Amino acid sequence: MAGVFFIVAAAAAIVGLILYQDVLHRRDYILGGSGSDAPVFLGAFFEILLAISVVGTAVTLFPIVRRQNEGAALGYVAGRVLEATVIVVGIMSLLSVVTLRQAFAGEPGAGGASLVVAGRALVAMHDWTFLFGPNLALGVNTSLLAYLMFRSGLVPRVIAVLGLVGGPLIFASGTAVLFGLYGQTSAWGAVTALPVFAWEMSLAVWMIVKGFNPAPWAQDETSPSSRTVRSSSGV
Repeated sequence: MAGVFFIVAAAAAIVGLILYQDVLHRRDYILGGSGSDAPVFLGAFFEILLAISVVGTAVTLFPIVRRQNEGAALGYVAGRVLEATVIVVGIMSLLSVVTLRQAFAGEPGAGGASLVVAGRALVAMHDWTFLFGPNLALGVNTSLLAYLMFRSGLVPRVIAVLGLVGGPLIFASGTAVLFGLYGQTSAWGAVTALPVFAWEMSLAVWMIVKGFNPAPWAQDETSPSSRTVRSSSGV
């Protein structure tokens, strides 16, 4: 299930961004005219799936990774919830553009310039959520989960190393975008996102096809602390 959530999240993020092209890049979109609002609503639906899947990865993995480090596992859940919350804020900002477009565009006395300014402000809000969610928060969350996977040996170390490299890299890239060194959708932004994408897809496929390495489970079950817990609970 965790692997499925990772794949759904990646697919939903890509499809949502494609469907948002008009509202994100057409300055006069809010004024009405040509173009349908349906792609924005469909994009919002896919991003809702994205937010659900982001939380789903943390919820499904928590009972497993908490055995390695409960604090880090809780941090991963909290970080993924925060990431999903930021994504939802971005969804609402673009849906607000559609609301203004439908309510005021073309009405007598409606200030076209004011509407454009309001629309661009809401798009700017979405752009910032796109930076803080899928870049900065994702970088921290990836680093936490990759650390837990590397420490536990539940998946091959090479997969965990991808996350240990990709997490800090995409966080650093987001910081560079924050300070205006390059654009988030620039070539540099795309290149720095590749290791995280490779980490998520390789981890997802491994979990779906192979499952977790059983050795850490066996070690956990035979550890003195595990036997003590079972004895004290009557198991």
